[in-house]
Amino acid sequence: MAEIINLRQARKQKARAEKEARAEQNRITFGRTKTEKDRTLAERDLAHRRLDSHRRDDNEKP
Repeated sequence: MAEIINLRQARKQKARAEKEARAEQNRITFGRTKTEKDRTLAERDLAHRRLDSHRRDDNEKP
């Protein structure tokens, strides 16, 4: 004979599992320390400054 399940409980259990999966993904995506965020920002700024310093200005007359 088939196992009887409560659909309300099954829906709630499925919703909890989906919420936990979403939370795990957010921990991976956004879970960085302040030091890591500051370092990323500093590296990005350095890359922009290096790019700008190597930029040629074609509007200048020789």
